[in-house]
Amino acid sequence: MTTTENPTCAACGGTVAPDGFCWDCGTAQPGFRAHVETAADCGAAGVSDRGARREINADALALTVDGPWTIGVVCDGVSMAPRAERAARLAAETGAAACAARLRAGVLPETALTDATLHAARAVTALATPHGTAPACTYVAGVTGPGGLWAAWTGDSRAYWLPDEGPGMALTEDDTGAHDALTAWLGADADTPTPGIRSYRPSVPGRLLLCTDGLWRHLPDPATLRAALRRPLPDTGLLDDARTLVGHALTAGGQDNITALLIPIRPETSGR
Repeated sequence: MTTTENPTCAACGGTVAPDGFCWDCGTAQPGFRAHVETAADCGAAGVSDRGARREINADALALTVDGPWTIGVVCDGVSMAPRAERAARLAAETGAAACAARLRAGVLPETALTDATLHAARAVTALATPHGTAPACTYVAGVTGPGGLWAAWTGDSRAYWLPDEGPGMALTEDDTGAHDALTAWLGADADTPTPGIRSYRPSVPGRLLLCTDGLWRHLPDPATLRAALRRPLPDTGLLDDARTLVGHALTAGGQDNITALLIPIRPETSGR
C-alpha cells in the first residue's frame, strides 16, 4: 500500500495533525492534504484533491486490503460544520479498520459495513466539544471479495458499479431532502445512523467507484463515469483512472473538494 500526502511540518519538520496544523510549533501547513493519492497491490487506488476554490481539503479516503477483502471508505466533511476535515479523516480511517476487523471475525459483509459505520459515527461524535462544536461528515464504504461487492452509506457520497460491459448503476441513494439538504450524516448533532446497504454479484469485470459530490456533480450517472475510464479493466492498477476522474472535475471548475476511489472487480473476486 502506498499513500502520498503532506506528512511533516514545512516550518520545523514536526508532525502534522489531522487538521493541518503542526503538533510541535502550531504552524498551519500550506497546501496540507491538497492532493492525496493511495494505491494497493490489488490494483485499487484513490485520489483526493482540494479543488480550485477551497482553502482546505475536507474530503478523506481510506483503502485497506485484508485477506480476500478489499475495503474502501470515502468521507466528505460537512461544509457548515467546524473541523469537518478532521471528522472526515477520522471516519474514513476508523470505518476501514473496523470493517476489516469485523470481516476477519467472520461476520457477513453487510454486518461488517453496518458495524463499521456505527463505529465511525461514534468516533466523529467524540470530537464534539462541551461548547457545542460538532464536526460532521458524510460516509460511503465499499467491500469487494468472495461473492461480490457491497456498499454502505450515510449522506450524499456515492458508490457506483461500473462494468466493462453492459450498463452501470448507482448503488447508493442520497440522504437529502428539500434543496438537496442533507438528512443524514455522522456527527454529534446527527441521529444514530442507519446506513443504507446494497449488495451486488457481478458477472463481468469492472470497477466499484466510491466518490464525493465534488466528482458526481460533474459526472452524475454511470454512463458518463464509464466514458471517462479505460476499458477493458487494466492490469496495471486504477490510479490513472482515479486521476482521470478527479482531473475531469478540476477541468470543469473544481468548485468543491474531489475524491474518487476505485476498486477492481474481476470474475474470480466476484465469486464467478
